[in-house]
Amino acid sequence: MKHKANLLLLAIFIGISAFAQSEKFGTYYNQRRTLFELLPDTKKEIVFLGNIITDGSEWIELFSNKHCKNRGISGDVTEGVLFRLDEVTRSKPIKVFLLIGINDLARGISKDSVFAGICKIAENIRSASPKTKVYVQSIFPVNASFGKFENHVNKGAEVLFINSELQKWCSENGFYFVDLYSQLVTPGTDLLNP
Repeated sequence: MKHKANLLLLAIFIGISAFAQSEKFGTYYNQRRTLFELLPDTKKEIVFLGNIITDGSEWIELFSNKHCKNRGISGDVTEGVLFRLDEVTRSKPIKVFLLIGINDLARGISKDSVFAGICKIAENIRSASPKTKVYVQSIFPVNASFGKFENHVNKGAEVLFINSELQKWCSENGFYFVDLYSQLVTPGTDLLNP
């Protein structure tokens, strides 16, 4: 009887902890996360995982591929992706494209912590779904000339550091690095091309 009571208390504690954790990410995050949990898993999924850049795209239409799944949440951070990663890995997707990190920097999280968080996400995907190919995408360049997102656009040096470290880390650990930064930067500068 005492053992059952302890198990019940543990279950209640885990439930309360999970609720508290999900509440810290906000309403939109929880709406999207719970939607993703309700959507059916399918074979051969290609998952696009990340923040608003991922959230705001119609991947199925862009690639004319019914296997593409949008798992982006506007405003998401590395901790938020880690919290909801089970939903992504339970289908054993064939590919995951990960793009995350700029919102962490905007919230004052150190470049080293952001880098470590991205690596942890990739490692957790591999651990839960060993056959999944993980593509770590570079963080996009920033540009203050638009007069928006002031906490994001002053992180150019941190973005360069993280991208450089991710490229090395992916090469050393068997992950794929996708250098979007160099495709989006204004030539000769470190600024997002308007």
